[in-house]
Amino acid sequence: MRDYGKVSPQFWIGETGKKMRKAGPEAQVVALYLMTCPHSNMIGLYYLPIMYIGHETGLGIEGASKGLERAIEAGFCSYDEASEVVWVHEMAKFQIGDHLSEGDKRCKGVQNEYDSVPENPYLERFFARYKGAFHMIKMRPTEHQSTSPIEAPSESLASQEQEQEQEQEHMNNTGVLFVASPADDLEPAEPGTDKPTCPHKAIIALYHEILPTSPEIRDWTPNRAAALRTRWNEAPERQNLDWWRRFFGYVAESDFLTGKRHSADRKPFCAPLEWILKAENFAKIREGRYHQEAA
Repeated sequence: MRDYGKVSPQFWIGETGKKMRKAGPEAQVVALYLMTCPHSNMIGLYYLPIMYIGHETGLGIEGASKGLERAIEAGFCSYDEASEVVWVHEMAKFQIGDHLSEGDKRCKGVQNEYDSVPENPYLERFFARYKGAFHMIKMRPTEHQSTSPIEAPSESLASQEQEQEQEQEHMNNTGVLFVASPADDLEPAEPGTDKPTCPHKAIIALYHEILPTSPEIRDWTPNRAAALRTRWNEAPERQNLDWWRRFFGYVAESDFLTGKRHSADRKPFCAPLEWILKAENFAKIREGRYHQEAA
């Protein structure tokens, strides 16, 4: 754990600070936390599960996810859900300096921190950004491919654009999703494949139908859409509505996920759809971590 973290007064009044202020209080809290939290390091590239943010800031999982998403949209950081690694883009610059002399012992410290970070999609980009400033000598290749809703999986540009255009038809001009019936919502398969395109509206309708006490979906953001699309595409058996009906039914059987488990020191947790769709949470649900039996 670091003894301290540097935060410039410009955080509040500089260009980035203004973006954070516009993004909302959750984004401000998360951004400040990312620079000073006990899990951070001086290079700003480190392992950080979202549950740590929610617990240690008091925002809860939903507030932490919202704040992190807004901070990412403002260009403050990137987050890979699969590896649970965050990269605060300019943190190394502000914690260490714009440039170190070649003989500065901190150069070795930067390389050591970089070498110890878990595998993640940002290794090559970090090296390219800071190799000159800190005289880094060894780049780690990026073998890990991000599949998080924040860093969407790589696809051919044409296929990705087509799928996003199809999804956009499910939103109105304000970005608020109007859920239709499943029968009206099945989308055609992608050209040249037998894989059906993810029917977002139908799945959200099932979520509201089977989990009526869970947080209501009002805005279907690009990050949320990418998360659902990723879970849909991960396995052929998930590419039909009956699977999602059974899955949400299984979620409904969990007292923890549906807010039925109470404790004296905290309010009940009721899992929102965006939390359910995060890779690690999704896997834990299917493994039965919140149930007596596995899915």
